[in-house]
Amino acid sequence: ALDHIERLTPIEFDHVLLMDDSSRRNLELTQTITGGVREGSLLDTLDLCETPMGARLLKKNLLFPLREVEDIRQRLDTVEQLCLAPRLREELRELLTKVYDLERLNGRVVLGTANGRDLTALKCSLAQLPKITEKLSGADTLLAELGTMDELRELHTLLEVAIREDAPVTLREGNLIKPGYNAELDELVSLLRDGKALILGLEARERTRTGINNLKVGFNKIFGYYIEISRGQLGHVPDDFIRKQTLVNAERFITPELKEFEEKVSGAQEKRLELEYRLFVAIRAAAAQASSRILQAAGRLAQIDFFCCLAEVAQRYRYTKPVITGGEAIIITEGRHPVIERSLPPGRFVPNDIHLDQESEEILIITGPNMAGKSTVLRQTALITLMAQMGGFVPAAAAEIGVVDRIFTRVGASDNLRRGQSTFMVEMNETANILNNATERSLVILDEIGRGTSTFDGLSIAWAVAEDLVNKNGKGVKTIFATHYHELTELAATNSRVKNYNIAVREWNDTIIFLHKLLPGGTNRSYGIQVAALAGVPAKVVARAKELLHNIEQGEFNRQGEPRIATSPRKKKQQPGQLSLFGIGEPQAVRRLREINPDALSPREALDLLYELKRLNDAE
Repeated sequence: ALDHIERLTPIEFDHVLLMDDSSRRNLELTQTITGGVREGSLLDTLDLCETPMGARLLKKNLLFPLREVEDIRQRLDTVEQLCLAPRLREELRELLTKVYDLERLNGRVVLGTANGRDLTALKCSLAQLPKITEKLSGADTLLAELGTMDELRELHTLLEVAIREDAPVTLREGNLIKPGYNAELDELVSLLRDGKALILGLEARERTRTGINNLKVGFNKIFGYYIEISRGQLGHVPDDFIRKQTLVNAERFITPELKEFEEKVSGAQEKRLELEYRLFVAIRAAAAQASSRILQAAGRLAQIDFFCCLAEVAQRYRYTKPVITGGEAIIITEGRHPVIERSLPPGRFVPNDIHLDQESEEILIITGPNMAGKSTVLRQTALITLMAQMGGFVPAAAAEIGVVDRIFTRVGASDNLRRGQSTFMVEMNETANILNNATERSLVILDEIGRGTSTFDGLSIAWAVAEDLVNKNGKGVKTIFATHYHELTELAATNSRVKNYNIAVREWNDTIIFLHKLLPGGTNRSYGIQVAALAGVPAKVVARAKELLHNIEQGEFNRQGEPRIATSPRKKKQQPGQLSLFGIGEPQAVRRLREINPDALSPREALDLLYELKRLNDAE
């Protein structure tokens, strides 16, 4: 049952960029985090392939990009050649639209389950091979080698002369084999097709020979074919007529010629179907003998489709050719997120620059409010690096990519209740994997480490993680670290390879406008309350939150070191004897608001909290 499998080729992990399942999921390479659907993933954005084989190869190369500099450069040069030759690319893509899934077809052929429609699809696909090799005859780069594929001309010729264009799915109903391929089959088909005309001809000849004008040839299932003559004409019956049946008003006869015709026609349909089936099986077996050659051709067509796809994407989406180096710097100028960009009107996406190296900017600490675009900058950096090492052009004005061995991401928050793991446990498991396996050649993307626990615990963990990454193996690891812990920006004062950045916002009329632009320097404001207002939190709750924030920022604490909360929204200054953080006299909505950290909320969590606060406020 596995005869169609030529060999198993293990992935050589020393030659590919590695990512764990968590990183692939966080980057939404093949499906989205929310919903787990293909639409909205990087694969969905890039897949302009014309064949199923090409689409599968694109997915494989997305999941396992290259690590060898020269291999990546060869792919990029091939994509560039197709970008510079739009007519060639268009002609190749047009030919590829006529190629079916050769890998799946080959499997059915070898397993003996291919039907007439399958062999017709195989025939149509093979017909494109000489045309494609001709188009690539003047190419260089990897296209030159791909253009030397086996054209399987003898198999195509066999299928062309033997298999009908409208061959059906079922194999026992005929209409599989073309006329002219087999003489015996042609005779049977002719007999079945022309039988009525032969009967009419025989009837006319016998009328002339006997002079019996009302002589007729008939057929029934019991007696077969017969010649019927009325009783008034029995005197004209020739001697070679053999009586077969007597009726009230007529006699039925048979002649040697009619008997011979009956013997030919009798079972002709069954004979025809059986012969056609045997011929089809023999042709299918001949195709199975070429299985390895078909697979090799399918592999080359998949690569041609893959390169045409990347070139089409580059031209259609205004991507540029990255510079691949053996160094350690990642420098991206006006980088864009490939998926989000496609969901916005042209020109609306705000591009950003990223500079990472092991000399001066090894760890970037990015601060800024939720919804400002920190996660987008993080993800697009990883995606641009991945796309470049896959051999594709990238969404940026320019990019220099020092090849990385692994990409790690710690993005978002999620529970794994099936395994009994909380959000914080999942976060720490992913962080532990990064700290234990990242090398100086890796790229690490961290988004909000420590958000799943208390503020001080979270800050301590985030600081320790950043310290470990910058000092790892004496060289450190290229890392982009988005955080709501503004205290983490002080790490830059202790290490020259740590740099602070922030996502720009502008305040206007007591609200904020997100500019989505990455700027040098940290920020000490989170704008969490403004984000809550934008989300629709009731105005009185927002006003109360501002008052509470003021009290906390003034450093007014109780004897236990906890920030004291004003008992009355109208009081602007903390008074002795007021309730503590856990005072029972507070409105329930305020107590709930006190428990949250606005900076640690995702947009979905903020929305859920909004409904909860509204319900609590209405209840009071």
